[in-house]
Amino acid sequence: MIGAAGGVAAAAALTPVVFAATESDEPSGTQDVDSGTKAETFPATRTDAATGTGEATADFAISYVGLRWAGAQDGAGIRFTDGAATSGEWQALGGGCATVEDGGTALVAAGDATAYEVKAPDGASGVRSLAIDTTGGADKTFQVPSETTRVRGVGYLSRPAWGADESKRYKDGKVNSPETYYPLQTITVHHTDTPNADPDPAATVRAIYEYHAVTLDWGDIGYHFLIDEAGVIYEGRYSGDDGVPAFDADGKLVTAFHTSGYNSGNLGIALIGTLVEQAPTDAAKASLTRLIKVIARFKGLDPQAKVTFVNPVNGVTKDVTTVGGHRDWLQTDCPGQTMYDLLTEVRAAASR
Repeated sequence: MIGAAGGVAAAAALTPVVFAATESDEPSGTQDVDSGTKAETFPATRTDAATGTGEATADFAISYVGLRWAGAQDGAGIRFTDGAATSGEWQALGGGCATVEDGGTALVAAGDATAYEVKAPDGASGVRSLAIDTTGGADKTFQVPSETTRVRGVGYLSRPAWGADESKRYKDGKVNSPETYYPLQTITVHHTDTPNADPDPAATVRAIYEYHAVTLDWGDIGYHFLIDEAGVIYEGRYSGDDGVPAFDADGKLVTAFHTSGYNSGNLGIALIGTLVEQAPTDAAKASLTRLIKVIARFKGLDPQAKVTFVNPVNGVTKDVTTVGGHRDWLQTDCPGQTMYDLLTEVRAAASR
């Protein structure tokens, strides 16, 4: 199994035969069996929203601040007046993974600050921020399957196993982003642009979930999978109750929100951390390679092939490599220069 579950059990689920296999990738011919669940507790996510620029405060230690504004992408900043994140100096915002069409957005580590100040670009409007705490809230109980769930031999933490609060997917009593499914065409690699040496990556996944689902109003986390520095794989976007992460029972990919304008049929995998100058850990790179390999084999894709992606919703096309980086699609630094430089190696290893 790739990725130890740490102190949290990964999920088990009924898996179609086509997606169940041994570590050698030979079909097992049998389905995984759900052997029951056990109760696990996670801190409920606490948030405090603010609008406009100026100082905002929260009555809890802030893990991250999610921001969104309309207007120019460059020129925004944030500073924290206490906590361990900074010494009170302005941090420029931009260059992260998430992109929006009509403005800018950022997710910033707050270092347990309780107050911050936002600076918007000239002429910007609709400035919104959300203080997020994913570690200090009241305990919330989830029923986590007792046995490890595997995708063709690759172990992963299901949504319950990292504490995904499914109520975040709802807005005004309805699913905010109803699931749609299309055939898989491409795989895109990201980094989350969050701090490296993360002591609690599951908490960071919950923060990203809150930021994507609520601050950006996407209705869910934007990636299909995330991978931490220990190589642990996390299930991302909700894809249904059939027990297959990212896909429906017919093998079609659920549409996520990781590459604006090119999401349908495009699977997104994010490495947790910032990979601009620092390379991914060996464990993270191994899990990324293995996950790409089994998904590509499952769908008959060549990770090194040059393809023309066709958006099944609007017909927009893009010439890309089957496995690429976020920057191959849009103007962004993601997945960081060091990770981008390793993609040739990852493609080759995933093809063997």
